[in-house]
Amino acid sequence: MAYFLYLLLYPLIVFTAYMPFWLLYRLADILYIIMYKISGYRKKVVRKNLQLVFPEKSDRERKAIERKFYRHFADLFVEMIKAFRMPLPQMQERFIFKNANLLNELSDKGKNIIVVGGHYANWEWIFSLAAVTHGFPIATYLKINNPYFEKLMLKNRQRFGGKLVETKELRRSLQKFEQQQKKFILGLLADQSPQKHRAKYWRSFLGIDNLPVHIGPESLAKQYNAAYVFMNIQKVKRGYYEVSFELITENPGDYQNYQLTDIFLNKLEKQIRKEPGYYLWTHNRFKHRDKNLPKN
Repeated sequence: MAYFLYLLLYPLIVFTAYMPFWLLYRLADILYIIMYKISGYRKKVVRKNLQLVFPEKSDRERKAIERKFYRHFADLFVEMIKAFRMPLPQMQERFIFKNANLLNELSDKGKNIIVVGGHYANWEWIFSLAAVTHGFPIATYLKINNPYFEKLMLKNRQRFGGKLVETKELRRSLQKFEQQQKKFILGLLADQSPQKHRAKYWRSFLGIDNLPVHIGPESLAKQYNAAYVFMNIQKVKRGYYEVSFELITENPGDYQNYQLTDIFLNKLEKQIRKEPGYYLWTHNRFKHRDKNLPKN
């Protein structure tokens, strides 16, 4: 069944990936209508999230953010498919790293690097970073049930260099790099809700108090004495993005527990509030709020 599904969808993926951008975005316009106006894909979750985060805004203002998000979400979907056949020069023209030299300078100094960001703008094209950095880029992924699609995804995401590691194998892989004295650049998206039973740190985010947050990037940075870098992706216009990196510290051991996590989340919150339409609102980010409060 898995192979049949792959044979059925693979031609459609390839056909879409070869579309010129002007046609690709016409397809995105149709997807927007299907997802937002017809099926209402996760619309209840999106509206609940926007209500929680922006209680001070009017219904009309939140509706405008909602529409902008779904238009961007449709763009993101087709851009993800486009990446399967997108040549590097074209991707570099549309996904610009403004200061990748910061990462190269850190790598040249012999530093491992943790690059931490959120599900904002287009994180799907970040794998092109491997073509412009001196270190060895690594990213994590969750195992796909269909092995044929997983193989296709891995081949695509690793075609410019770097490596994708299944999330549960990350620490083991980093240990191997350490033994081989290979310096890595590990990219992590750390804004989504962790499993409640694994949460160690609870704080406010986007104005919502008492939320569990991921501390993995901070923990790894301290374990490997890695430079801690914030990644800010901005959507310039449809199909064009700019990525800037901000060094938070080269010495994570100088910071108290959770302090680096706080710095990252504060920077991400500022990014989201500046232009909320490009954040991933379909995720039920606030489902565990207040659940660690003691019962009376």
